[in-house]
Amino acid sequence: MTTLVGVTSSVAIVFQAARAVGAGPAEISSWILALGIGIGVTSIALSLRYRAPVVMAWSTPGAALLATSAHGTPLSEAIGAFLIASALTVLVGVTGWFERAVNLIPSSIASALLAGILLQFGTDVFTAMGTRFWLILVMLVSYLLCKRLLPRYAVLIALAVGTLLTAVQGSFQLDTVRLAVATPVLTWPSWSLSTTISLALPLFVITTTSQNLPGVVTLRAHGYRTPISPILSWSGSVNLVLAPLGCFGINLAAITAALCMGPDAHEDTSQRYRASIVSGACYLVLGLFGATLGTLIAAFPLALITAIAGIGLLETIGNSLASATTEPATRNAALIAFLVTASGVSILGIAAIFWGLIAGIGAHLLLGRPASRSDIP
Repeated sequence: MTTLVGVTSSVAIVFQAARAVGAGPAEISSWILALGIGIGVTSIALSLRYRAPVVMAWSTPGAALLATSAHGTPLSEAIGAFLIASALTVLVGVTGWFERAVNLIPSSIASALLAGILLQFGTDVFTAMGTRFWLILVMLVSYLLCKRLLPRYAVLIALAVGTLLTAVQGSFQLDTVRLAVATPVLTWPSWSLSTTISLALPLFVITTTSQNLPGVVTLRAHGYRTPISPILSWSGSVNLVLAPLGCFGINLAAITAALCMGPDAHEDTSQRYRASIVSGACYLVLGLFGATLGTLIAAFPLALITAIAGIGLLETIGNSLASATTEPATRNAALIAFLVTASGVSILGIAAIFWGLIAGIGAHLLLGRPASRSDIP
């Protein structure tokens, strides 16, 4: 269930991210292969090493960043950005700088940046209603009803309802679906200053603050005192090796990780690591058949993919906005960071998230309240 929830709620964003940097069907298949292998290997190895449910996932905020900010970026430069972000993750893991690096950015501003990135996915749900009104309306209503009755399965049920309705309408392009094993496609990296600033650094920051940090909090909340620096070092190292194949970011899972840490996974807390091992094995299978997943996604109408991506992120958007505006003292700075990022403004070829970060921190400092421990969730 952990793998199913994680994949169905965000795989559409990964495909959008790959297309944004010019990846074709072969490269997209390679991306899924690399991500599946990376997540599977790290989940299994780290869970066995620490006898704790160390659940890894791909960086959904990172994919959203690529999908919204990387249009026109050459694929080779995107791969170069993945390598830099991975190297930075290894660095903060080896040196133990994780908390100090995160402390530089108030949590309210980090949440605002994430909300700004994801806002377009939320609005796209309603924009797409212009072409497939009833399909998206039924999916949205299904999601809302299930959030009340079966919240854990709300996204899955919305996808199932949308798939059934699409099948009834005869909108599937099933002739394109084929069972195939993924083949790795190596892309030689290249680098540029603008891509480093607009993609590599934001990818590292957003993955660290919006994925790894909540992942640590989830582990701690369930009573696991697993050392974090080695996890960052190993996940970053695996990502570094697989980046040329399209592995843009693997990190600690948070929301889906909770599925492996609750009593449903195992009554004995010391045995729940087995659930994360099963999740890792599922990701290995997913990666192996990445080519099939690619053709299956292509068979769905674009409106359905857009809708499920946005619906799957509604709760994340809401939680990010809530976190960004909880503290009155940091609310204005967070709002500025959110608005600048959501605007999509690009200056000197550098994406909006960077300017949102600069604007948010600048406003935070001008308001006279330096970052403190109370900013850290």
